[in-house]
Amino acid sequence: MSPFLLRQLWSVIDAAHSTHILSLDDQSLASWVVEQLCHQSPLDNGELTQVNRYIQSKISLIRDMAQSK
Repeated sequence: MSPFLLRQLWSVIDAAHSTHILSLDDQSLASWVVEQLCHQSPLDNGELTQVNRYIQSKISLIRDMAQSK
């Protein structure tokens, strides 16, 4: 995954309301983040797969960050 895409992903998560993040189940959270990224710039199938895997591996971190806000 490119550094640019990683920055975009974490920017989306950082800008999100913590209550929204915490209200979503894991799959819905991953889908929401991907949707937000696709609004910023289109992703090809390879990037979508990478982003989904990355988000799934970072779900706990994303929720911890939301709870600490």
